[in-house]
Amino acid sequence: MNFTDLLGSLAKSGMSPSANQRMRNSMGSGNGSLLDGLAGMLGGLQGQGTAQGGMLGQILDQLAKTQSPARSRSQAGGGLGQVLEQLSRSTGKNRTLATGGLGALAGALFGGGSKSWQGAVSGGLLALLGTMAMQALQNAGHKTQPPVGLLEPHTDAEAQEIENHARLIVEAMINAAKADGHISTEEVQRIAGHLQDSGADEESLRFVLAEMEKPMQTQELIAAIGNRQELAAEVYAASLLAIEVDTPQERAYLNQLGTALGLDPAVTQHLEETFGVQAG
Repeated sequence: MNFTDLLGSLAKSGMSPSANQRMRNSMGSGNGSLLDGLAGMLGGLQGQGTAQGGMLGQILDQLAKTQSPARSRSQAGGGLGQVLEQLSRSTGKNRTLATGGLGALAGALFGGGSKSWQGAVSGGLLALLGTMAMQALQNAGHKTQPPVGLLEPHTDAEAQEIENHARLIVEAMINAAKADGHISTEEVQRIAGHLQDSGADEESLRFVLAEMEKPMQTQELIAAIGNRQELAAEVYAASLLAIEVDTPQERAYLNQLGTALGLDPAVTQHLEETFGVQAG
């Protein structure tokens, strides 16, 4: 089973009604946004004759121009593009950033049409969560390492690390969905139906359904994350895609999760603002 693909399928299924809008919020618009940074980086590949740089760069450039005016850079969306560009400069020719997945995710979110989702969000969501985590930690004054999902793997060991990473985030999203006490039969059926529509295989579907039936696994999740702050921030961000945060139980769960993961309150606040989650 491929957990990176499963993560993309869960994102497409919209575990919370606001999930897609929150991803759009995070990409922002205008100077300094993630859309702007992607358009510049991928468009810059045009001169090298790459299909990815030419076509996707032009699409993203058009998207960046047609979105609503940019928010202040002190707010959520502005700045993710700078994080991506900073990583591009620091990694140089030694590593390849997962900008293709991010660009495909942007095209799926803003380009419209269900077909554009197919295969688009598998690596893109990991890269988005990694970019958000890095920005939130840096803004709170923490030193960061490039998150796993932002670097293309060079070895089998690195590919397996990404899979392990994706599995933890999948488990975190399902765990968060139980925060208000239960996942209703209707919600299970909705998510299962959307997973099937997105092309998830039977093994993946069985895994998700089995995880939904388990009691909450918060302590096990926290233990698996350990002291990895970039991963902790990604897990918190992913949890915001799984719930609406419109009940006291869901707010209490997020507060507990952030504290147990040792995240600076400034980091969790920044992640919520980036997604446009209303302050609790």
